[in-house]
Amino acid sequence: MSDQPPPRVRVTGPPRRRASVVRSAGTREIDAETALGEVFMRSLLREQLLLALRVLAALGVTVGLLPLAFHLFPELGEVRVGQMPLAWLLLGLLAYPWLVLLGWLYVRRAEDHERDFADLVGSVLPEDE
Repeated sequence: MSDQPPPRVRVTGPPRRRASVVRSAGTREIDAETALGEVFMRSLLREQLLLALRVLAALGVTVGLLPLAFHLFPELGEVRVGQMPLAWLLLGLLAYPWLVLLGWLYVRRAEDHERDFADLVGSVLPEDE
């Protein structure tokens, strides 16, 4: 038999249109590295740094001080919750949901800062208009 397989068909998604890039005066200021652009970037970096320091402080106060607490109060090492020692419960089970929550909060707040920054930069009007 001389049945030939059907010709191959390329399956693609819907055609994509490239969004036209609209550059605001604020982004031009940043790209040109002017004094105003420096102020914009410094404000974003300062907000992101402060956010990171707050998250690290929360992590340090909660998880970081646990070894110190167990060192200063050795009787905590003898405490059991059911069959599990308290230290295992705190470090082995409860620390991970706390880390996930801190990470989720960090990403959410960082995206909020970036969105606010984009709104601020987009709202700047050029001086010649």
